[in-house]
Amino acid sequence: MKRWWAVVAYVVIPGIDGSDGQHWQTLWERQWGTSAVRISPASWSAPDLDDWVDAVQEAYDDASRQDRRVVLVAHSLGCWAASLWLNKNPYSPKGGAFLVAPPDPHGPAFPRQAAATFTEVSAQPLRCPALVVGSANDPYCTPEAAADFAAQWDARWHLAGACGHVNSASGLGSWRYGRELLDSLTQQ
Repeated sequence: MKRWWAVVAYVVIPGIDGSDGQHWQTLWERQWGTSAVRISPASWSAPDLDDWVDAVQEAYDDASRQDRRVVLVAHSLGCWAASLWLNKNPYSPKGGAFLVAPPDPHGPAFPRQAAATFTEVSAQPLRCPALVVGSANDPYCTPEAAADFAAQWDARWHLAGACGHVNSASGLGSWRYGRELLDSLTQQ
């Protein structure tokens, strides 16, 4: 009998410039080994929405070849790439979408110049189970805006406390609490 974690593949969707070696996404990806596929857009530093959505498709195609449920694990700007891909794709992953610290494209800290093609995104209901995780002191998105995105995405919402942008600078390491939240999504 296969355990739930043995039948899940993960598509890792970082934010601008990818996730560095101390980021929870990278640490999880190392733990997952061949069960994880990271997107590879050509435009990491100057994100182009179409390029990122295409990269999600490529990673999803690779992950789904493993005959497993696929879960999207997105952080920051990657949340928007994941949500746009989900809305364009009629074969959304049954495993779900774990969306952490989505930035507010209309907020004062959004990198409008670097991520110009992301400024017109809007949250639409997702076609799979989803969990949005936010932080009480994220400089890129207020908890209220993140909760609103979750509602628009028709996703569960969880405020994880004061974790900054939930990135390497937050000092979360392998973010055990985040893994528990992810597990709550994948075990559904």
